[in-house]
Amino acid sequence: MIKVLFVCHGNICRSTMAESMFTNMVKNMNCYDDFLIDSAATSTEEIGNPPHYGTVKKLKEKNIPIVEHYARQITREDFINFDYIIAMDENNIRNIERFLKHKNEKVYKLLNFNNTNDDIADPWYTNDFEKTYLDIKKGLEAFIKKIK
Repeated sequence: MIKVLFVCHGNICRSTMAESMFTNMVKNMNCYDDFLIDSAATSTEEIGNPPHYGTVKKLKEKNIPIVEHYARQITREDFINFDYIIAMDENNIRNIERFLKHKNEKVYKLLNFNNTNDDIADPWYTNDFEKTYLDIKKGLEAFIKKIK
């Protein structure tokens, strides 16, 4: 089983979008049972909150089922339990490294799978959920090719 954790700042926009999109993707590929998929935050700001309404609206618009989720913060156990910890931007990576007090070989930035160093912009600030959706889709398609 391949265990994947998506991480962003608050765990209500990008990481939950990636979690729902990736879950839908592997279900459509008939390999859902090969995966454990979750998401988490680097901060405590949104703990317990559901996905952002903009994330929910965009996923519904794209006919992607929304995984039931409430924001949680990443834990030390996640670094033991997950094979891939996939961050959305460079700030997420820095916050993960600060949390761990070192780098970890399981931590990746999503768009690095596309051979770019680009960040996935946070729609909390940009309000551009379409661009976030398209960037996540691009990253997930490259990620699934790498691991399957």
